[in-house]
Amino acid sequence: MKTLQFPHQIQVLKSAAISRFFLLSLIVIWRALLSPYDTSASLNPDCLADRRHTQQSPNSSIGSKIENGIVWDSVYFVRIAQCGYEYEQTYAFLPLLPACIRLISRTVLAPFVGVIGNRAVLGLAGYVVCNFAFLLAAVYFYRLSVMILKDTDAALRATFLFCFNPASIFYSSIYSESLYALFSVGGLYYFMSGAFNISVLWFAISGCARSNGVLNAGYFCFQTMHWAYDALFVKKRVLLTMRILVCGALRCICIFAPFLAFQVYAYRNICLGHSPEEARPWCKARVPLPYNFIQSHYWGVGFLRYFQFKQLPNFLLASPILTLAICSIIHYVKSQPKVVYSLGFKASDEGKDSAPVFFSSGRAPESISTDMSEKVSSKMQGNQNLRQRKQINKGENPVVLPVDDQSSMKSGYLSPSVLPFIFHLGFMSATAFFVMHVQVSTRFLSASPSLYWFASYLMVWPGMGKKWGYLIWAYCAAYILLGSLLFSNFYPFT
Repeated sequence: MKTLQFPHQIQVLKSAAISRFFLLSLIVIWRALLSPYDTSASLNPDCLADRRHTQQSPNSSIGSKIENGIVWDSVYFVRIAQCGYEYEQTYAFLPLLPACIRLISRTVLAPFVGVIGNRAVLGLAGYVVCNFAFLLAAVYFYRLSVMILKDTDAALRATFLFCFNPASIFYSSIYSESLYALFSVGGLYYFMSGAFNISVLWFAISGCARSNGVLNAGYFCFQTMHWAYDALFVKKRVLLTMRILVCGALRCICIFAPFLAFQVYAYRNICLGHSPEEARPWCKARVPLPYNFIQSHYWGVGFLRYFQFKQLPNFLLASPILTLAICSIIHYVKSQPKVVYSLGFKASDEGKDSAPVFFSSGRAPESISTDMSEKVSSKMQGNQNLRQRKQINKGENPVVLPVDDQSSMKSGYLSPSVLPFIFHLGFMSATAFFVMHVQVSTRFLSASPSLYWFASYLMVWPGMGKKWGYLIWAYCAAYILLGSLLFSNFYPFT
């Protein structure tokens, strides 16, 4: 049995806090030095459901500055928190962040409404939620990195890169990136720890923050595939295989459920109660999904629809993150071809079956264990609990991984355990390049752990580590400065 510890958690938390303070300071400085491109941020029409009451804010300079900082998609999130879903296009913004903003503004920050105004308090609540969520996301990112890389130094480097990532401005603004990163990375941590029910819950909540949260179900699909293979072809147990498949399917359904429930909510509000002639086009579809229609109709999202010559600057803006993603995938494939081409069923060049290797950091269902393994596990549990109590008394945070060291397996970024993250990153990168507004790639891919693991790996590359390090940090610094300058003043940036 092997115990992992997280010795740098306090350092990670301090770094995350410093990075958020730095970003918020840049926002204030750039807003003070430059005039915004669009000055309509402070406009706030009355809610459609409450036209009888005007929404006047007290004459407060602090309140007006906070309201002026509500730009781009932040306007939608704050508006939804204040008035609910009023228009069709607002259903493209999932409810987790508006719900958190509404909750904080009506509880913790409620006393400030009479001082700076309701909308300013909503904006302030958004900043509090997003920045606090980022602090927790950084801690979970570090823990996950230690578990996967099994190298605290590499995990710490990767976490520093995450704290100062190129999309940092969105993690300190009223955007859903911080909440998504928290529940996505946190869900991965619990997943790799073997707390699968908690992981399902966190993945499901991530789907309430961003639509791509449902893609986290792919990790359970990958796990189910390996467990089913082990049960059917290694243990020769058909009933166990069926149980594994059903369990995996149910977990995936639970992850999809919140996002699908929100689509039903949109259908109920927009489509029901209208005649066929008045109904929106997507209401008549065989599978009415408002999210896909809204993205296509209002923002022109679709396969190859962004491939236009006038969009070349946006492709250039997204080229660094896409290049890093593609290089990370190619390097992994070249370094671990048998692992990739066998979908992880070959753990090394020697051709060893690796079905038990993947996700062995977690605890498989008791039914998967053989009688002998159950007996061995029960004997070792007492010693394991004793060691954990001793470490907890010393103030440590141990995670016990029931997997033996395998010296023949590559560690760090080239570990076979990174494979499902590579598949996830590959799908996300292809979607960002071929389907989405390509400039969004910087923040769309910013919560992918394998990007930072690869960057951390490059920074210690023999003979080239320092050069790669300078280049990577220069890229992060440039996008942080450029992004905070443009975004906070309502200029286009990813």
